[in-house]
Amino acid sequence: MYTMHPTLLIGPADWDPALMPKEEFLGRIAALRGACDPAIAGAIVYGDPRSHAELAYLTHLTPKLEACMALIPRHGAPRLLIGGGANMIGAAKPLTWVETLAPLREAGATIARWRDELQAGALALVNGDAIPLRLRQGIETAIGAPPADATSVVIEAMRRKSPRELALVLEACAGLDAAFSAMREAQRAGKSVSETVLAGEAAAWRRGAQDVRSLFGRDARLTPFVMRDDAPADPLQVYVAVRRAGYWAEGFALLSQSPQPLAAAAQAMLAEAIVRIGPGTSWRDVARSLAQSIGEHRAHAVTRGDFGHRIGLALQEPGSLNEASTEAFAAGEVYTVRAGLRDGDAWAVVSAMIAMSDSGREVLWRGPGP
Repeated sequence: MYTMHPTLLIGPADWDPALMPKEEFLGRIAALRGACDPAIAGAIVYGDPRSHAELAYLTHLTPKLEACMALIPRHGAPRLLIGGGANMIGAAKPLTWVETLAPLREAGATIARWRDELQAGALALVNGDAIPLRLRQGIETAIGAPPADATSVVIEAMRRKSPRELALVLEACAGLDAAFSAMREAQRAGKSVSETVLAGEAAAWRRGAQDVRSLFGRDARLTPFVMRDDAPADPLQVYVAVRRAGYWAEGFALLSQSPQPLAAAAQAMLAEAIVRIGPGTSWRDVARSLAQSIGEHRAHAVTRGDFGHRIGLALQEPGSLNEASTEAFAAGEVYTVRAGLRDGDAWAVVSAMIAMSDSGREVLWRGPGP
């Protein structure tokens, strides 16, 4: 689910080796080196505050203000180029296990010198589509040729979550639980829409969230905060996304103090879909099952095109769960799965977080009933 991006990332983002030791990152880098063509002497990995999943996967660094780049040689230690000048180096050091940090100045010339240090071989680029055109052109001009695109290599590796990654996803789910519980309490206390949603965000922040995003709606649309809303928060459709130590969890729920038949029907649809999901189950089959179970209602706009996606270091990893897809649920991957219905002015969207293993599925989080 796409949301408004925060102007400034303020949550805790320091590298904690107890949660994700250096050895795990070194293993990821070794896998990248092994998957690239032997002629590739090094990889440039780009990240900025909006698009940085690949950079975080390899270095743990989440850029907060300006873009950063990792330079990863085939042999030897990586280094990081930090945006914002030399005065940002100290602030960036706690965010990563990488020891060598330098300012991101004249990136093209810096990368050209680094390539010369490598002595031979071409360069690869990861997350190059997110690089501003002028910066990318400067890099290509300086090194004399466009780098090979290795983004898909990293994305493929990111899909299968390690036990440590799964533990962090579960922490994010716990933040999601705290947010919805706080919103439920605020609603029961008669709080307004704004007060209710903010109570949920505050609960997630108190649990150590790195980022929290929310959408809410009462008229068949989900919207972010644009102004204070003092209307009663009952019923209230809510979406919340929580990031913990880099890893995301997201959830939809319709909160109400009175029975909501449409929400109950959506929950039943979701439960039926979850039962169908297993290792090797095609996304297409589950999408068709959900479409058939809509019955006399209509699919809500949020679920009309797809019923979910992979999730992890990116809030929305590549690939959408829909009838057109040729992919299948795979062990090691984490998904957000949702069902949504609309009938006249009534509507409801509900969801769950699911992890896949070789033997089956595990529901990590499921939205509360109305």
